[in-house]
Order: sequence, then structure tokens, then C-alpha cells
Amino acid sequence: MSDKPAFRVPVGTAANPVLDHETFERLVALGVAEDVEQGTHLFSVGDSNPDMFVVESGRVNIIREATVSSPARVMAQWQAGEFLGELAMLTGQSSLLTALVVESGRVCRITNATFKQLMSSDGSLSALLLATFRARRALLMAAADKTTEILGFEGSAQAMALRTYASRMELPHRWRDVSTEAGRASLEASGKSVSDLPVVVTRGGVLTNATPRLLSEAVGLSYRSTTGDHFDLVVVGAGPAGLAAGIYGASEGLSTLLLDAIAPGGQAAASSRIENYLGFPSGVSGAEITELGIVQALKFGVRLSAPSEVADLVSHSDHTEITMADGESITTRAIIVATGARYRRLPLDRWNDFEGGSIFFAATELEARTCAGRPVAVVGGANSAGQAAIYLADLGCSVSLIVRGPSIGSKMSSYLADRVTAHPRIRVHSASDVTALHGDSHLASITVTSSATGESTDVEAVALFCFVGAVPGTSWLSGIQLDASGFLLTDVDLPVHGDDAAWAALGRRPLAFETSIPRVFAAGDVRHGSMKRIAAAVGEGASAVASVHRALAPG
Repeated sequence: MSDKPAFRVPVGTAANPVLDHETFERLVALGVAEDVEQGTHLFSVGDSNPDMFVVESGRVNIIREATVSSPARVMAQWQAGEFLGELAMLTGQSSLLTALVVESGRVCRITNATFKQLMSSDGSLSALLLATFRARRALLMAAADKTTEILGFEGSAQAMALRTYASRMELPHRWRDVSTEAGRASLEASGKSVSDLPVVVTRGGVLTNATPRLLSEAVGLSYRSTTGDHFDLVVVGAGPAGLAAGIYGASEGLSTLLLDAIAPGGQAAASSRIENYLGFPSGVSGAEITELGIVQALKFGVRLSAPSEVADLVSHSDHTEITMADGESITTRAIIVATGARYRRLPLDRWNDFEGGSIFFAATELEARTCAGRPVAVVGGANSAGQAAIYLADLGCSVSLIVRGPSIGSKMSSYLADRVTAHPRIRVHSASDVTALHGDSHLASITVTSSATGESTDVEAVALFCFVGAVPGTSWLSGIQLDASGFLLTDVDLPVHGDDAAWAALGRRPLAFETSIPRVFAAGDVRHGSMKRIAAAVGEGASAVASVHRALAPG
């Protein structure tokens, strides 16, 4: 492999900012100078918690190592006055790339621990590094040579789960549909067969019958306990409420762990464009809110792990013990449950056959690729359904919007309802239900039945996007008080606790957002009485942290 870089990041761009003398000296003062010889590896692919390096002299190549389907390649080169690093330094993810010294010189090593400390304590440096690392990750995401390859059939639910996870976690990856010539070539190069799908090729290794959990373990994003792990706060669920709770908890000095059973974002990540969210007059996608929230949480030192499913919790007098689905145990002083609510599955024959391949609970760019320009159906009458209908229609889809209520104005924001009814490619079926699904391996059409007349009509649809109902994420909890629909009761909605021994020992009643179990709080859609809006969920997450501080305060 030649040491000539395939791409030299232009100086002065977001991914390679010019450092003035003062900034350069501030960075160098944080580390230790090392003389390095040609051929030295500063870090290698797969390394955990890589250090940051400032180049004082010499040259360093950044290499994407070879996989079974593609050769090694130099992705960039850093020279004197520049620095190495990208988002993996914040996420705890294993290094995606290798740094190789190709011209002897001197570097300054800033340990990963020092780097993370400066990210939360030095506003100007952290802003510079965050902007740079985000720009570098964007370059990796856009590069033709990705660090990870996902192989499977288009329409496979298992493959879609992997692609969704990789997208939400911003893992640079390439999708290969094995029904195409390029996909078949990649599968053959991996040495695997159709029975092994989905296959993930990463760092020279191959995962067969891959799942998001296996992928997270391969790239170092699964929860890994370390000696002496003890948290002030564990937040379960990384939607808007959970991300806000993590950010406020960590920024206010609490040792914080954020867990999600699938991937960060929650239902918000399913929204293609939100136009009434404060501060974004041109609108913002759920994916953008999620990405910015993750980076902000990591900046303040939140440990984030996904997919990490919590199976149970047991409260003790001075701490709570969390048991993970894989048997791992985590100890914390307080918990915020922010597991949200998922959309309901419709009770229809063959629903499971199509889910994940033709039936989706999100309308993002990833799902839209499968059906752009073709007829689709959207089920639901609230904002999420309206946003999805407009997004898909703007991509050239003919959209049938099926609404159970008499009109879309009853639950949908008026500005959105007006846009839906005015769009030439959206047809609204009011007072109607989907009563049947049709197709072979992929959805081809649905039956829509009017509740007013009983008349049924077959409607062509190669994909169905479902945004109805709300099932709270509370099935893993036991010994905690819920309302009749399964949502968590908190503070004033709880019965009187004067006779409860746990509360009597504390000498107080439940605080705002506190559940029937002391020091276990709830925020966002999972909580009884919540507004079910992103802005409200963010506010609840932040407010719950204020109650956590009160609960943990001595005396």
C-alpha cells in the first residue's frame, strides 16, 4: 500500500481547521511530547478509548484496514500543526481506523481521559474539537470506502434492523443488496452463503446471521463494565426525554449512564421533518435532533450504550440494582425511566410476514429508499403520520393516508393538516381502517374499509407506514404502580404513601416525576399524563434531573 494519501483533507475546512498559535499551545500543554519513528502505530483499528494526538512534526496516515472484500486504503494524512481524532474518542467505540507514522517526527499525546475532561470543562476547545470530529465522521459516512459492510436482501426485516442501528449510531457503513451483482460479489468475497444472511463485514472479520447486538459488540458500542463502575444516575431509554436527562445529569456533575434497548432517538427518530420545534424555523428531522443530542450528551461525559436492554431493577435503601437482559448487573443511586411508547401493530393476518421489510414504524430516508416513487399507505391521524405522508409524497410516492377518525384535523396540528389536504399526491381516507394485507414476499396492496359505510376498497401499496396508538415501554418493570393503560404513575397521581415503609423511612412523599419506588423517576411518553410531544419530553427529562438532585441530597 502506498503512503500517498487517497484524500488530503483541505486545510481550513471544518474537518481540518487552522489552529492559531495560542490554540495549538493550549492543546500541546494538555499532553506529553513523544518522538515517533516511521512505521509507528499511534492507534490501530479496534483499539478501545484511543488517545488524541497533535502533530508537531512529521506525517501520519489514517488507514482504513483491509476487509475480506476490499483492500486497505489511506483515507487521510495529517501533518505538522494538525491533530488526529474523530467521534469514536467520545462514543467509547473501538477505533474505526489505524494511524501510522509515515515520516518520523514528534507528536503530543493527549490521553483519552484528559480529552474527555477538557470536553466538559473547556468551552472553546470543546466547541472546536466537536465541530471537527463531527465533520470528520461526516466524511467517513460519505466516503466510498466504508469501514463496515452490511449484506442482505432488500426487504429483509433483519437487514433493516442492522441498517437502522448503523444509521442512528452513525457507523460508516455500506449496504449491499445481495440480489444485485455487486451484492453477490461481496457475499462471495466474504466466503459466506445466503443462509448466513444478514452478514456484516468489519475490520477483517465477518458476522453471520448478524443482529444489532452482535454489531455493537464488534465495534465496541455495547455496555462494558469496568472495575468500580458505580453511577449516580442511569437513564433507561434514549429518546428526547432520555437524552435530555442524560445531558442535564452529566452537565450537573452526576456520573451518568444512558441505555437504550434499540438505538438512540425513540419515536422522534422516526420523524422526517418537524416544523413546530422551537429554534428550527425551517424544520428539523428527528434524526438531526437525535444526532445533535447524542454528541451533546457525549460532550458532557455521558456513557451511552445501545442496544442494551434492561430486564429488571431492584431497589435497596441506598441504591438500585439494574439487571440487564444479558445478565450484567449495574448499580446506581437513581434511575430515570424514559422508555417511551411504541406504535401499535395492527391485528391483521400476515402483519409479521411484512413487518420490517414492507411495514415500517418510521419514515426516514432509510425506509423511503425501498419505495420512493411508488404507491404507499400511511396509517394514523396525528402529527407523525402527517409528517410521514408529506415526506413520502415529496419523494414522488402516491400516498394513501388512512385515518380512523372523521377528519385529520382532530389530532393533527392545523398547519400540517392543511398541507396534507393540499398535497396533490396524498389521498385521505377518513373514518377508515386497514382490514387486510396482500402480497407475496413483499406487500402489494391493502384493503381499506370505511367505518361509516362498510364499503371496502383495495388500495395499491408497496409499503405501509404505521403511526397509531401507543404501547408504553413498561413491560420489564415489576412492583411499580401503572395506570390502566400501562403508563407510569408519578408524584401527585400516586395514591397516598403515608403508610408506606419506604417513604416513611425517607420522611417525604414522592418528588416531581418520582414513581412509586423511591429514587426511580419517569419522564417523557412513558409517564402517565405526559403531553406526547418532543419539546415536552425534553422538558420532562431535564426537570426529572432536578428531582434526582433533591432525592440524592444528604439529609
